[in-house]
Amino acid sequence: MYGMVLESVQHFIQEEFGEDIWRQVCQIIDCRHNTFKTHQIYPDTLMPDIAAALSALTGKSFDWCMSFFGNCFVRFFTNFGYDKMIRATGRYFCDFLQSIDNIHLQMRFTYPKMKSPSMQLIEVDDDGAVMVYRSGRTGFSKYLMGQLTQVGREFYNLNVKCSVIESQNDINGGIAGPIKLSHEPLTVIVKYRLDFDNREYMAKRVNVVAHPTQQILPKVNIDIFLDLFPFTVLLNRDMVISSAGEKIVDTWILHNQGKSPSQFLGSHLMDIFRCRRPKDIKISWDQIIQMRYVLFEFELLRTGRNQAAYDALMDHNLEKEVNEVLTSSEENLLNVDAKEDIDPLTGKRKISHGNKAILLKGQMFHLKDIDSLIYLCSPLIENLDELHGIGLFLNDLNPHGLSRELVMAGWQHCSKLEIMFEKEEQRSDELEKSLELADSWKRQGDELLYSMIPRTIAERMRNGEEAICQSFEEVSVIFIEVMNIYAGDTNDIRDAMTAVTTLNTVFSAFDQEIISPFVYKVETVGMVYMAVSGAPDINPLHAAHAGDFALRVVKKVKALEIPDLAIRVGINSGPVVAGVVGLKVPRYCLFGDTVNTASRMESSSDPYKIQLSNYTAKKVREAGYKIESRGFVKVKGKGEMETFWLLGKPDKSRNSEEKM
Repeated sequence: MYGMVLESVQHFIQEEFGEDIWRQVCQIIDCRHNTFKTHQIYPDTLMPDIAAALSALTGKSFDWCMSFFGNCFVRFFTNFGYDKMIRATGRYFCDFLQSIDNIHLQMRFTYPKMKSPSMQLIEVDDDGAVMVYRSGRTGFSKYLMGQLTQVGREFYNLNVKCSVIESQNDINGGIAGPIKLSHEPLTVIVKYRLDFDNREYMAKRVNVVAHPTQQILPKVNIDIFLDLFPFTVLLNRDMVISSAGEKIVDTWILHNQGKSPSQFLGSHLMDIFRCRRPKDIKISWDQIIQMRYVLFEFELLRTGRNQAAYDALMDHNLEKEVNEVLTSSEENLLNVDAKEDIDPLTGKRKISHGNKAILLKGQMFHLKDIDSLIYLCSPLIENLDELHGIGLFLNDLNPHGLSRELVMAGWQHCSKLEIMFEKEEQRSDELEKSLELADSWKRQGDELLYSMIPRTIAERMRNGEEAICQSFEEVSVIFIEVMNIYAGDTNDIRDAMTAVTTLNTVFSAFDQEIISPFVYKVETVGMVYMAVSGAPDINPLHAAHAGDFALRVVKKVKALEIPDLAIRVGINSGPVVAGVVGLKVPRYCLFGDTVNTASRMESSSDPYKIQLSNYTAKKVREAGYKIESRGFVKVKGKGEMETFWLLGKPDKSRNSEEKM
């Protein structure tokens, strides 16, 4: 389906349910499209999948969601001016219902790959109408109901109630289609009952009494019809062609070399034509009589088809026989084409004329006087190239009407439309690239922001919280200082650059050992690296995780084997206050005596040693970590403090024995 349909779905979900619901829907169905391009083709399963996800999130039924989408599409396409087309179809709602197929046909100029359903109005009365819907897609019957009710409400001021009378092969959901017992595609067929006030239409269009002067008109010979409509076909009750216009017979002969007009007349309709619209109906007298409001579209076949094969195709129970009949017919056709398309003089393929099937569109009328059906139709031709492609000329078309003018107009505007379409496609591609680039920039900005501020804090700031300050009852603060990489009294720039490179290598090694959310990197100041466990994500095992981080860091720096380089580590646990400080390059900072004491633990530590405060040592000892008392150390601003060395992780075998 085209992107315009999905654009309407996205727009009204965001408007009715909010942006957050739309993001959740996209996550559920794994939809990675931020926007939908109007003229781009998307999978048919995407809309039912969106409806199923929306149903799960909101509690609405799947049918309600699909009907809502149909309602939204009618409201949305007014942005493209298509509401004018709907209003122009007729004065009454039934006029619109009869014109739906014709509207889809006209839309193929703008959306050439549109796979439109087929809809026919088969009954009308004072209280409404009955319509039949046929489609190759499943799960869209309720979508159409939403469209019909909204069109009636918005354009005809009618309260339309739509219900399903009969349904075949229609299932909900967008992943699986109907169960197939053969290789032939199944068609969804739904019969709707539309209830609305239809009395005015019946009085003006159906229950019209002929004027007395019309009842005394002389009879008209059928040959006059055939002259006026050169593509007309006359059918008897067996759907056999009893008479036809001159041009349709000539065209058939052109497409079937060596055939005579007598072989056209007397043939079954389905031996000469293939019914394109309405889809998947069995062509019979009784069926056609019921479809007096329906526009039929037939394709003239290049080779005859066996009537038994057609019946088998409609019954879906003689697939093998159908394949055999059609295969032999197609092989013969290919052999003929192969002979005709090669020029014996040059050995190259000839330029083929008349090799494109001709499409006829018109209405079936019952002529009671001769008890026959007459198919009043005209060929569907868009421009001069297509006219030549099917082997016709302008003077072959109906002299009345606008057939010739439409062909010429299509040819004149074709190049302009192609240029405009290409420009719009180019603009759409540029917009898509710009959006992708904007998304990339946003991701990079988010990554940069999260490197300075914790994600949870950044999200709170985006939601409008200005001053974010939070207290933590207990965390473990880690300070690590890199030693012996730079002599501050030197003026040699090469030594300074070497020091920066070495420091980057060491700090990058530290960053690799940060395991979120157990340990969070706070900042680096000069040669000192600061981290915390227990903030901004509360962690009851903060002391153990801080100890693990320190042990990994020491092991990793030793593995670097950088000459003369050493580190010393200090850890302290206790309460802190944390918050974002600054407007330019804001930072997430920690405050409190716990931070100062941790810094003193680092500054009074020894190379490649991890010094713990008394309280931190108690926490890690309870967790089974190996520690050793250092004794009392004089700490600046604190006096004498008992500290400990962290030696290693808990013994796994010992822990296992204790658990046993």
